[in-house]
Amino acid sequence: MEHLNKTFFLWLNAPEHPNALVVTLATFFAEWLIWAVPILIGIGWLRGNENTRKVLLVATASGLLGLLTNQIIGMAWSHPRPFMVGLGHTLIPHVADSSFPSDHLTLWWSVAISFVLQRGLRSVGVALALFGLPIAWSRIYLGVHFPLDMLGAIAVAAFSAVLTLHEARWYLGPIYRLATRIHSLLFGRLIALGWVRE
Repeated sequence: MEHLNKTFFLWLNAPEHPNALVVTLATFFAEWLIWAVPILIGIGWLRGNENTRKVLLVATASGLLGLLTNQIIGMAWSHPRPFMVGLGHTLIPHVADSSFPSDHLTLWWSVAISFVLQRGLRSVGVALALFGLPIAWSRIYLGVHFPLDMLGAIAVAAFSAVLTLHEARWYLGPIYRLATRIHSLLFGRLIALGWVRE
């Protein structure tokens, strides 16, 4: 398995003299696109109704659980990144921590799968899931992840999305009430002006 992992990595990793435009595009997908998740959740919360907000809270819980799961996996089994074993070409800086699974992709796909599993934002979830593919490619192309890290991210994301949705009855009500109270305190003036939903 590790031999295949390294073989596929070298096939997808950037060449010694990569095209500058491809590197720029890959860097955008690898480092900047992830910010679409909190922006999307923030805008959705401000403009959405109660059902949309609850979908967003479950998706947020899914993303957080996915990242927590990754930390536990990393402590139990630390897998080196490609540059830590002198493999391929690394085009962006990254801390030398465990590569498996990919945190970026776990967060992205945890939210995407959570949206797909719930009513209200399924089409957004499908779009996010599809955009996860260039994120996965870019992290390998730029030399900070192996292909197996992406498969691990899919597994963790699916686990997190299913579990947080299945167990939502235990946490969603109290968290929703707390979040709406904080929302009212922070945005009371904008709610009164009609710029933000109550």
